[in-house]
Parts: sequence; C-alpha cells; structure tokens
Amino acid sequence: MTLRIGRIAYLNVAPYFHYLHGEDFTGEIVSGVPSGLNAMLAEGTIDACPSSSYEYALHADDYFLLPGHSISSVGPVHSVLLFTPGPLHTLMGTEIAITGESATSINLLKILLHEFCGIDDVSFKVPRGEVEELLNNGQSALLIGDRALAAARDCPPNFQMTDLGALWYHFTGVPFVFALWILRREAVIKSPNEISLLAEQLHASRNHAFRNMPEMATQLSDRTGFSAEQLEAYWRGMSYDLSDGHIEGLRLYFTLCHKHGLLEKIPDFHFFPAA
Repeated sequence: MTLRIGRIAYLNVAPYFHYLHGEDFTGEIVSGVPSGLNAMLAEGTIDACPSSSYEYALHADDYFLLPGHSISSVGPVHSVLLFTPGPLHTLMGTEIAITGESATSINLLKILLHEFCGIDDVSFKVPRGEVEELLNNGQSALLIGDRALAAARDCPPNFQMTDLGALWYHFTGVPFVFALWILRREAVIKSPNEISLLAEQLHASRNHAFRNMPEMATQLSDRTGFSAEQLEAYWRGMSYDLSDGHIEGLRLYFTLCHKHGLLEKIPDFHFFPAA
C-alpha cells in the first residue's frame, strides 16, 4: 500500500516534511489547509496527516495517533493570533472575523474568552472577503499559520496582538497541542509496516531539520517573505514533541471543549501501535 499523507500548507510543518523524501519516503503528499485536510482524513481519502487536535477529538474511534509527535506550543506560538483594536475586555458584544481554516484554534479562542476571561457575548464569522481586509479596516480578527505571521509583521497601528498559545499557557501552565499526527484506523490495520516506517522517517526528517536548521531556513526564506533568522526563531520556538505534559494539555482542552458544548464527549487516546 502506498501511503497518502496530508501536509498543512503552513511553515510550521517544515521540520517534518523538508527532508522527508531524503529519508526515502515514497508515498504521496497532499497539501491543504487544516479544515480541508481534516475532511479528507475523515473521509479516508488520505491515510495520515499532522491534523487538528479537535478533528481527532471528533472522530477518535476512527483514528490512531503517532506517539512522540505534535505541533504544539509551550507559551507563545507566534502563528495563532487574535488582533483587536483594544484590550480583550472590549470584545464583549462584538464580532470576530475568522478564516474557518482551523477549528482547533477557533475553539481555543472560545474557551480562552469564556472560561478564563469572562467574555461570553462574542460572535464569530467567516467573511466573504479576506479577513486581512477587515483587520485593516479596524475589525477584530483571528488569523493562523503563515497569514498570522504576515499580519503580525504588518499589524495596523494601535492594534493589540494576543498570542493564543501564550494566553493558554498563562492560564493553565501546560502546553497547547494544535495538531497531532493522526492515522486512519484502516491504514493502521492494512499497512502497519508502512506506518511504522513512516514514523521512523518522520522522526529522522525532524531530527535532520533541527540539525540543519540554518540551511533549511535559508532555502525557504526566498519563497516565504521571511528572513532565515525569523524562520529559524519560529521553528525553534515551537514544540514538536508529545510528552506527558502535552497529553495533559490535550486532556484539559478536550475537557473544556466538552464543558462549553464544543464536544459531545471527551475522547480516549489511541496510540499506534495499539497495546
């Protein structure tokens, strides 16, 4: 079986993918935004993906998780940012523009506002036009991924930027896991050897990336609009582990999603290989 794996079209996944073919990965890579790849994973049109933590929670019985890997933050994440024309308490009764690209980040924002900031009268809307245009016109907006990095660089004067990773860590003291390496259950059953090989290749690619980060950053800087120094600082500020602390953060996130009506139930964790 040839594996089809999804690749989020964001810079934060580069440590997993930049050297992956050099580790003899021969499967197919499908790029997309988190919401699109979540749908493909749920439909079974891809076998594995560094996908939304919230997607795992919705369909946990259909999935396994690769141990040891995530896309997380222990403090600031720098690419999941809420832009507001004033302090957070002024959001009451307002609307926040969102892209709809990541349910994990949108639900994280809802939890932070409702659970920790006491702000429950806020609406969220995916606009017809670009979120950045509304932001430039003075509206509050949530941006994620490379668009958040770019907006931070070009933020309108007098706007406040709130890093959701930093805010979560401030209130909870645990990491926030934005994405997990999720495996379709069918792929695990049909092709356990290929999945084991993929796990080894991802680990090797990630290690290669961190050993050669200045080289990778230089190679990607010209096509991204960010300097090599900015890219290296961004990647080194992320957490790509899945430790006990990360699992604790995930459990808390899922528990709060359930508390606030965003999840019907708190999911169990199913890791590959199954015990």
